[in-house]
Amino acid sequence: MKFGIDRLIENADLRKPLHGKRVALVAHPASVTANLTHSLDALAQLDDIRLSAAFGPQHGMRGDKQDNMVESPDYSDPLHGIPVFSLYGDVRRPSGQMMSTFDTVLFDLQDLGCRIYTFVTTLLYMLEAAAEHGKSVWVLDRPNPAGRPVEGLTLRPGWESFVGAGPMPMRHGLTLGELGHWFIAHYKLDVDYHVIDMEGWDPHAAPGYGWPLGARDWVNPSPNAPNLSMARAYAGTVMVEGATLSEGRGTTRPLELFGAPDIDARAVIAKMHELAPQWLEGCRLRDIWFEPTFHKYAGQLCNGIQIHTEGPYYDHAAFKPWRVQALGFKAIRTLYPDYALWRGKDFKYEYTDDVLAIDVINGSPLLREWVDDAGAEPGDLEVLAAADEGDWVKATNNHN
Repeated sequence: MKFGIDRLIENADLRKPLHGKRVALVAHPASVTANLTHSLDALAQLDDIRLSAAFGPQHGMRGDKQDNMVESPDYSDPLHGIPVFSLYGDVRRPSGQMMSTFDTVLFDLQDLGCRIYTFVTTLLYMLEAAAEHGKSVWVLDRPNPAGRPVEGLTLRPGWESFVGAGPMPMRHGLTLGELGHWFIAHYKLDVDYHVIDMEGWDPHAAPGYGWPLGARDWVNPSPNAPNLSMARAYAGTVMVEGATLSEGRGTTRPLELFGAPDIDARAVIAKMHELAPQWLEGCRLRDIWFEPTFHKYAGQLCNGIQIHTEGPYYDHAAFKPWRVQALGFKAIRTLYPDYALWRGKDFKYEYTDDVLAIDVINGSPLLREWVDDAGAEPGDLEVLAAADEGDWVKATNNHN
């Protein structure tokens, strides 16, 4: 199979509309060709491409920023002699000055298929700026490693943020190229937009179900996205960023697990199976011990739960990471009614103010309210989520 960047590089006809244009690139460490050449270097080697600027998203063009909300500076690329602008520094939206440096921008970011992954919002902001300044946007498409399944509550009006670009569910099931078309239609953007499609991508093919295992190397799109298992679990485990629990940052399996020093993981797993066994299909839960080297509970022994998605039991269609994590929260709240589960309003998640991080992440208070309501049952959340998921599938013609 071929990604968009590889098709563009090997096919001179695809590049003809770029002749005579100043070309910019939005990229990060996973922006590589099939032979692991960085896209910036590969494009710079082409005689018919005139690179004039580059942009780095959250974590930086070089992926050097380990944690969330650590900003990257602008700099000049020492090899190619072009400015590299940060879209996660002084600004999140590209400025007029940045937009003046190019005619067409190539957008080549590896996504994880989750609304909260900020590359989704960076695409929207670039499309909006391009519409305002009369620039062209080309997405060089890449796989959605989480595949086609759709899951989670839709972001509610007024909850838009840098981790919530619009009314979509947590797990959107689309590629960035497809999401660009949805953004343009939903926000009624007048922008010159093109997608260099992949060739031979089959999101239903085992064993990758979205990621071409064995055909392409996995390169971390952000520092805590080290493998396909993380990408599969992320639409659920990312919610732990809004909780007091550890999401495994500071371990070698970040965002595949959750835990804390003061929970009994075996009791939590047992309660999860008791409350909603149907939400645990397609994966395995294992109680573990871990000691983060940094981030939450650094240097403290934690008891936790790892979500496994690699064995023969893995069922891509049945696995529901958002429900698994929601159920984990519910089990902890049931076992420990007074547990301080949510990070407070003093934790300003992605620069929001006077709101709880868990609500920003979910695009509404609905998930948290369900967890905290002792009388709310799994079926109550199922009704809400299933309606949102069905609406999104219809709106995007995503047939899973």
